[in-house]
Amino acid sequence: MRRTVFNEDHEAFRETLRAFIEAEVVPVYDEWFAAGQAPRDFYYKLGELGIFGINVPEEFGGAGLESHKFEAVLYEETARAGVAFGGSGVHVLLALPYIKMLATDEQKKRFLPKFVSGEEMWAIAMTEPGTGSDLAGMKSTAKLSEDGTHYVLNGAKTFITGGVHADRMIVCARTSAPTAEDRRHGISLFAVDTKAEGYSVGRKLDKLGLKTSDTAELAFVDVKVPVEDLLGEENKGFYYLGHNLASERWGIAFGAYAQAKAAVRFAKQYVQDRTVFGKTVASFQNTKFELAACQAEVDAAEAVADRATEALDAGELTPAEAASAKLFCTEVAHRVIDRCLQLHGGYGFMNEYPIARLYADNRVNRIYGGTSEIMKSIIAKDMGL
Repeated sequence: MRRTVFNEDHEAFRETLRAFIEAEVVPVYDEWFAAGQAPRDFYYKLGELGIFGINVPEEFGGAGLESHKFEAVLYEETARAGVAFGGSGVHVLLALPYIKMLATDEQKKRFLPKFVSGEEMWAIAMTEPGTGSDLAGMKSTAKLSEDGTHYVLNGAKTFITGGVHADRMIVCARTSAPTAEDRRHGISLFAVDTKAEGYSVGRKLDKLGLKTSDTAELAFVDVKVPVEDLLGEENKGFYYLGHNLASERWGIAFGAYAQAKAAVRFAKQYVQDRTVFGKTVASFQNTKFELAACQAEVDAAEAVADRATEALDAGELTPAEAASAKLFCTEVAHRVIDRCLQLHGGYGFMNEYPIARLYADNRVNRIYGGTSEIMKSIIAKDMGL
């Protein structure tokens, strides 16, 4: 079936992006993998390419588009090449919506030009040690100073993707205690300068997958945050976090679909080249049946991902629909990538093959952005159950 989600502009962007990946990423990706992160100067290249400014208004140096379809192309092309753009995904997918939604005109003038160029990389710090998905249980605090000029931030965060290279961190912290009626009350968001005294990056975490993204622990000890860097209103942070979950879960869903599609491509190429018992692996009936079944699942995931993309661009993607797309696409990717690795035999377990890296990278999709179990709860509630 012919896809209708992309137009000529998206396909032109795909060609440019594919050429960029082949020239700037593929030749050095093994070095990034070994180092556990992409180099900081790579993000300037992404800025020059215009990756960071697609959805930023023109007055701040962006392209002024209101579409996630270019991000979708990026997911497909990086997966196709078996690479990733380090921790830059949170810069656009997670941080930008908060800036656009909450920043004042003055803040946008300060933040967005540097955001677009890559001069200031952004990330978001929500999760804390011991709280996991229970954001209402966060302990980090931000207390307003007596003279009202700044907040004093104290606390710790963990699993922060982009945490090593970030120049600005959207930090979630308590400005008021929770109430008996609503434990989610009292959370606020701050655009914290990572060079501020008392802000420190702890361990760079050694993850199972996503090896080129810099994921870290953070600590805040009496960090002074100017009142001008509060994002939105005090105590409404939990509402803001919930508002952007649909787009975040769409990104995970589409990325998982793209990974499954890439896995079939890698496996097909491998079994056509690999010879055993005097025949290509592709010539065995089991191989054909396995890849055919995988392709059918990828086709279904593509339809779900494309439908969610259209709904998101139209402003109509509901929390339950986003949860459904994330649940379906991540579970499909889990099954497909596992079966495609099996077709590689022992070589599928070697990190020099992209299928092995893809297998490890994919595992977190069913955890972050809300676990599969949380997605099922959201869907069931929407069903009236």
